[in-house]
Amino acid sequence: IYGADKQIPDSAQTATAILGGVKVNYKTVGVTDAVPGEGCDKLLELGEAGKVISVLRKALSEGKSTGVVTSTRLTHATPAATYAHSAHRNWESDVDVIDEARGKCHDIAYQLIHNNSDIQVLLGGGRRAFYPANYSDPETGRTDVNKRNDTNNLVDDWLNIQREKNRKHKFVWKKDDFDNIDVNNVDYVLGLFSPSHMAYEIERDKTGNGEPSLSEMTSKAINILKRNKDKGFFLLVEGGLIDIAHHDSLAKKALEETLQFEEAVKVAASMTNQEDTLLIVTADHSHPFSLAGYTKRGNPVLGLVDEESARIEPPLDKKPYTALVYGNGPGYKADRENLTGVDTAADNYIQQSAVPLEYETHSAEDVGIFSQGPMSHLFHGVHEQHYIAHVIQYAACIGDYRENCDREERSTSGSTVPEVLRWLLLASFLASRIET
Repeated sequence: IYGADKQIPDSAQTATAILGGVKVNYKTVGVTDAVPGEGCDKLLELGEAGKVISVLRKALSEGKSTGVVTSTRLTHATPAATYAHSAHRNWESDVDVIDEARGKCHDIAYQLIHNNSDIQVLLGGGRRAFYPANYSDPETGRTDVNKRNDTNNLVDDWLNIQREKNRKHKFVWKKDDFDNIDVNNVDYVLGLFSPSHMAYEIERDKTGNGEPSLSEMTSKAINILKRNKDKGFFLLVEGGLIDIAHHDSLAKKALEETLQFEEAVKVAASMTNQEDTLLIVTADHSHPFSLAGYTKRGNPVLGLVDEESARIEPPLDKKPYTALVYGNGPGYKADRENLTGVDTAADNYIQQSAVPLEYETHSAEDVGIFSQGPMSHLFHGVHEQHYIAHVIQYAACIGDYRENCDREERSTSGSTVPEVLRWLLLASFLASRIET
């Protein structure tokens, strides 16, 4: 887990590596390492040679149906790597683009709607990047949450594009409308359920005016995409709020989001057949998050290190401490807080950390990868992160390996081409490890 220019990468780098098959520079998404951060002019100079084409786009070019499901903004780093080419991940809306690049390099939301209208399922948050400033948000009615200054209403643009192409389509922004989607009578769906990231599962409004869960979105996406019987489909599902919670040192929320991601994995596995479906579960990076203190079996994961275990290696300040800690982040206190009587299992409890930062960072250790289905045996031992994209292409006979299925040694080996290509992305494996 590293980038072209960083020992410890950000999610734009890691997602581009996983989806594009190459290492790239810090905070760039869908561009080669020849493009520096904020290097709009360099990207324009290089043209197509400066772009990294994702496995989603390569699957599309072979006639597969495609989709993206995330609990973050659809324009956030990981989902953006499936479709965008941007010299900076933060250029989600036109107002986010630096002055030197504005009007020359399109923002990520614009690219999604105007360059990628053939992605069939798009479900997540991030409405604010799609509506013009002063536009009344459909959920909140507020006019101060939307960001675009170019007057473009990208939701209307998407609807018009789908109408012009005579496609069966649906735009939804609340759970009622989402639940009422007839998966047998729609081919293209855009769901934007929040102005920014979607709600944490433990805070999610489950009423008709609220949001669907990650597992519900996964189920809906698969039901729509699997109708492509001839070519199959590619789907990215990101449990992105795991990462968001970690950055705020909210361990309980990170673990709860991991459990919700587990439900999404269960749904995907139950709705597909491993005889023809490659299912991959991995992380794009880790976090400096650990379970420590020689705690005894059964000690609450969200609680304090039990007194008996604490005596094995007593804290020098003689204060109790939590079993879960962060290496850095907002939980630092110069004089460490005495946690006696503190509810460390509260939803918004901020774990203690060793180094004071506004936001907790990523970390560099290797992460796990789990898979089942055709060619899953190619994941074994230790691999470079960008290797994942090559396995996906090889398994599905797309992109760099589109001629692979015609090779004699493969056709005589008993291997079959997966009719359906599935891929799930876990945003933080460490949270999963601790929960299990």
